[in-house]
Amino acid sequence: MNPLESLAKILILMGILIVILGIVLLLGSKIPLLGRLPGDIVIRRGNFTFYFPLATSILLSVLLTLILSILFRK
Repeated sequence: MNPLESLAKILILMGILIVILGIVLLLGSKIPLLGRLPGDIVIRRGNFTFYFPLATSILLSVLLTLILSILFRK
């Protein structure tokens, strides 16, 4: 295989992933529980709000790990 062919495939895959990420970011606020799961930490004190989406981060990490392991399985 030509080295440029493998580079072209990688660039196409990265482009598709960027498009999918853009769609997720656009539609992310419309997903009902994303960002408000039990385990997400929210601290409100007067004018200060600290938000740490711990459970959401773990859920997204597991989902992405499963998806990528299926895609890149040999």
